[in-house]
Amino acid sequence: MKITVQRSGGVAAMTRIWTVDVASSEDKLRWMPIVEACPWDEVPSRPQTAGTASPAAGGEADRFVYSIRAGQRRATLPENAVTGPWHILVEKAKGEGRETFRR
Repeated sequence: MKITVQRSGGVAAMTRIWTVDVASSEDKLRWMPIVEACPWDEVPSRPQTAGTASPAAGGEADRFVYSIRAGQRRATLPENAVTGPWHILVEKAKGEGRETFRR
């Protein structure tokens, strides 16, 4: 399984991507409880993206948006929704993943 965390938006509008290949049995034992703890089914199907954030509409300009993938699961969350299990997954991927950049 591949886990990818992509962070886009912000003032510089630079996209950072962290990728973790979960291949060994040991890796699966460490990562699967974290992935399973995330509420994938509770993520809105049409999340607000950085480009559509409007302070007048309740959005926050210049904030990050996270696109998270774990195998076949997908979620796109505004920065302020990356809490609880999502935060744990994102921070672990940042700490252990291979990082790339895109403009």
